[in-house]
Amino acid sequence: MRPASTRRTARLRACAVVAVGLLAAGLAAPASADEQSDQLWIQAPAEQNLQVGGSGDGESQSRPLDVGLYHDNDNFTVTDGRLSVDISGVTGVAEVTWPDNCAPSGTTAVCSVPAVPVIGGDYSPQVRLTLRAADGAAAGAHGRITYAAVATGGPSGTLEAPLDSFDTMVTVASGPDLSLGGIAPVTGAQPGSEQTVPFVLTNNGGERSEGFTATLSASYGLDFVTRYPECTYRTTGGDYAPMTHATCTFDQVLEPGDTYTLPEPMRVALASHALAERLDISVEPGNGATDLAHEDNYAIAALTAVNTADFVVEGARVTGGAGETVTAELGFRNNGPAWLGNLGSGDPVANVDFTVPEGVTVTSAPEACEPRTLSGGYYPRPTGAPRYVCSLPYWTLPDTARSFPFQLRVDRVVADATGRVVLTSGGPGGTSFPFDPKPENNTAKVVVNATPEA
Repeated sequence: MRPASTRRTARLRACAVVAVGLLAAGLAAPASADEQSDQLWIQAPAEQNLQVGGSGDGESQSRPLDVGLYHDNDNFTVTDGRLSVDISGVTGVAEVTWPDNCAPSGTTAVCSVPAVPVIGGDYSPQVRLTLRAADGAAAGAHGRITYAAVATGGPSGTLEAPLDSFDTMVTVASGPDLSLGGIAPVTGAQPGSEQTVPFVLTNNGGERSEGFTATLSASYGLDFVTRYPECTYRTTGGDYAPMTHATCTFDQVLEPGDTYTLPEPMRVALASHALAERLDISVEPGNGATDLAHEDNYAIAALTAVNTADFVVEGARVTGGAGETVTAELGFRNNGPAWLGNLGSGDPVANVDFTVPEGVTVTSAPEACEPRTLSGGYYPRPTGAPRYVCSLPYWTLPDTARSFPFQLRVDRVVADATGRVVLTSGGPGGTSFPFDPKPENNTAKVVVNATPEA
């Protein structure tokens, strides 16, 4: 995904770009070592450009400014969020229209957010301001909108966002403003089929765009059928999900108000291993010009294929006497035929959740495995935990196999001591895989000192 046009302030509040800009990790999860703490945060763009208007040469246009609240810890419910917005710094620069959930008083307003979502959950901005350049504001005029927030919840009953940490710089400017048209998602596509991806580009700015550059990133299950002479193509992989990229330079001049479509429709093919695919498209004005509003320079074509991926978790059977240490090697396989990549969220494609058998102690765990209490809470030491959750990468190809070797010390011999291994979804609260045709092989056992008949 494209990185959000928001600023990082004391916490990661924007998308983290991985490899070439497709994978976004979203909002970072809170550290499990601090389960009884919580923090309220404001999500706001660091910058907002407004087309020069009023008595200027261009036509004044309104633009949305989205602001929201979220908090760290899903152990707490946070309600009654109150976002304070101060627009005194943009007097003479911008005019602001308040939404219905804001109560303005002069140059400030308090906006209501009844339910504050947790970081990494189903977050979306709750407050949408509308801005336009003030009458008579010239290009270069600028000022700041500042924010503060409090909410009810957390360990003390009240949460407050860090003071003086959040603001948006508003600047009046003139230039091109390229905007990509929306792309409706495609569902129910068959592997091996071809699909047309619409590409409609409009210059909503007050100045011409001297050509433009388009960047395309196709996920592993997509192939470019249409290849344009204006584009160069390459593939990437390694530590990241394999993808195909195209960088295209078009010399088409776009005057204010012009709309452009490609000379030949863009077609992509879904491979036999396609499942949840996406084509990310971004555009920038040519000749080094700066786009006035980057938020509409980006679009995603989401294509979902009718396919399956058989995820399998593997347990172990080990034997050892009292005082001995044995290795239980847990495993994961994707028997395909589809691949899977959580390219938007960056969440693991799955977790291997291991409950330790009776009578043994984990003396060494793989690095990707986090110790937990039996109920799934925070455990303070890397060894000796009664439960471990091992995270897989954010993508898995067909026939991918991963192993997780655990060193188990046999403290006392318990016949048929049995631990459980469960494959769970890597997203928040996920336990199932709708694309998996064999859910019965998502669980397995770790048996220590099995009796012959077990």
